[in-house]
Amino acid sequence: MLKNFLIPISRRELLKLAGLTVAGSVLSSNESAQAAVAPNQSFAMNADKIPVLLRADVCVCGGGPAGTAAAVTAAKNGLKVVLVEQGIVLGGLQTQGLVYPAMPTRVLNTDTPYITDLNRRFYMHGFDVDFVNDPQYKNGGDARQYPPELLAFLYDEMCADYKVDVLYNATLVGANVQGGRITDAIVHTVEGLGKIEANIFIDATGDAALSRFAGVPSVRGSDVTGRNQKMSLRFEMGGVEEMKLYKFFVKKLKDNWCESKPPEFEFAKTTHTEKFYFEGIQRGEVTKDDVAYIQAFCILGKPGTLSMNCPEMSPYIYSSTNALDRSKAIQQGRIMIRRLANFFRKNIPGFKNAYISREASMLGVRESWRIRGKYYMTKDDYFNAQKFPDAVCRSAYPIDIHDESLQLTHTLGKGEFYEVPFRALITNEISNLMVAGRCISADFPAQAAIRIQPTCMSMGEATGIAAAFALKNGINANAVDWASIPAQQRSYVTAG
Repeated sequence: MLKNFLIPISRRELLKLAGLTVAGSVLSSNESAQAAVAPNQSFAMNADKIPVLLRADVCVCGGGPAGTAAAVTAAKNGLKVVLVEQGIVLGGLQTQGLVYPAMPTRVLNTDTPYITDLNRRFYMHGFDVDFVNDPQYKNGGDARQYPPELLAFLYDEMCADYKVDVLYNATLVGANVQGGRITDAIVHTVEGLGKIEANIFIDATGDAALSRFAGVPSVRGSDVTGRNQKMSLRFEMGGVEEMKLYKFFVKKLKDNWCESKPPEFEFAKTTHTEKFYFEGIQRGEVTKDDVAYIQAFCILGKPGTLSMNCPEMSPYIYSSTNALDRSKAIQQGRIMIRRLANFFRKNIPGFKNAYISREASMLGVRESWRIRGKYYMTKDDYFNAQKFPDAVCRSAYPIDIHDESLQLTHTLGKGEFYEVPFRALITNEISNLMVAGRCISADFPAQAAIRIQPTCMSMGEATGIAAAFALKNGINANAVDWASIPAQQRSYVTAG
């Protein structure tokens, strides 16, 4: 027996817990596209030996944009909520991954009440931009510049206001299922292993971890290539002279890709700037992979600081559904960050005295596992601008696949949009489980459009509302008919 655990546990049980004795090994990144169906990882343990850490009406696993929205909304509706987060800050890729700014839905009237409340709080805390009333940003029409440090604070504030119990430094390691219901989620904390018992569980892990532990079918990667989307390791550079940067791209390189001036300027690798980066490759200052994708944004509220939406690690080499690949991608990303920073300092006016001020503490995973739920969204739903009677949000953000061999160029026309149905957030197998965020039930191209921050927040908000409706009416979470919830209680009412 291993004596250093809170509960008695054998070495064999520990290996099972770590997923090392699961039937079927993890597929490598170079396997065929036919291997897109992902095996479930589960383990058998004596649950009676694991102490109960917390009990709640709702347990939300994952404190990213979707999970925080789910937890806050459920608590706002009168439920006792536990939010499990493996890091020490809420926001996931928004804060730990430095994904800035939040991409826009590109259609008006998409802001659900949770997003409106978050935007209001930014303004109330002295942020210069009024996302609620400024015509440029109103109702989801443009990107939102959420500085990660302030966003992290506001998420804590919202959870405190609605009495959400946030459990930081807690890693989900399993789930117990009885009669098609999750009875408890097993987490590892500083105390050791513990159970969280709840009536309803919401999987907002991004990787569908809770769903897979519970035996819900899942898929991963493209059904064409078998590859996942590229991963990123973002970083920030401080000490940048923004106007010199602006003049270099606009005046010298004649690149008018970005119409805005500092403090909202951004630059990217474009047809006008390809030669500039290619010359860097020829000089040996950067590699082809380093500059395969370049994008950087000035950060509102952080003068002289740029957010780098790069580097990206090749999906031909690194898979987001392979544990060792993820670790190697992080190591490679750090090497690439330093080459890029040196290249910028040497070749771009405005970067002469710049420095790496922050690195992401979370790998930028765009897509990994996705559940197969009651409804499976496809690219046709996007192309057809599909509307649903049980829609929980709308968007016109394009199919955005970071893999050069899989780009889809079609975008919706002006004023067109698609909707996300509530049935894509629930499963046939587990009656008290809902899913929100990038791991909902969707195919590879559809997920590439759905995965943006505002859509994830609205999906999380919907699960919080549905959880309250289910418990107050004595019905299973996966039996909720979103359209049957009174319109004034819903965060979104379909336009279809």
